[in-house]
Amino acid sequence: MAEQTMKITSADGVHARPATALVQVAGRFQSEINLEYNGKSVNMKSIMGVMSLGIPNGAEIKFTAEGSDEQEAIEAVVAKTKEEGLGE
Repeated sequence: MAEQTMKITSADGVHARPATALVQVAGRFQSEINLEYNGKSVNMKSIMGVMSLGIPNGAEIKFTAEGSDEQEAIEAVVAKTKEEGLGE
């Protein structure tokens, strides 16, 4: 299992447009990718799941991936999160 923790720095938190971009990146991988926040874990390939977390500015989140391409999946999701200006 691969995992990466990040802090959300976007003033708007994780809102619809960047959440959609993250879901699209996650969808390219075979691994099971999850997003954890505030004790809840959702499938990163589900826009409804990601949006249901209501992740605000300043939140600490964790991406986890398990499968044949888990490391590449984590790296891609983290890169997209930074590219979208969501976190560090």
